[in-house]
Amino acid sequence: VRFRSPEKLAEFCRMVQRAAPVDSDAVPVADDMPGYEAQVIMAAGNFVQGASIELSADGPMIPPYTAFMQGGLTYVNVKLAALLAAEALNKLD
Repeated sequence: VRFRSPEKLAEFCRMVQRAAPVDSDAVPVADDMPGYEAQVIMAAGNFVQGASIELSADGPMIPPYTAFMQGGLTYVNVKLAALLAAEALNKLD
């Protein structure tokens, strides 16, 4: 998902985290990560760390500010994340 703004990328990841079944109160922040030239923001409230089947979103904090979203065990969880993100992004405009 391409946002073209660092604020929108970060807000999208925060809403994916908020919709998570685990650690929904955690607030993702961009930070330096080994192997990446730019800071990266990651959101994943997973039962199993690194599980690609569970909903997650991440992206480098450089143009074009793209979030890579994957997984989602249930329709309801993915829909909740999408609705929270849409509502939050509309408030930024």
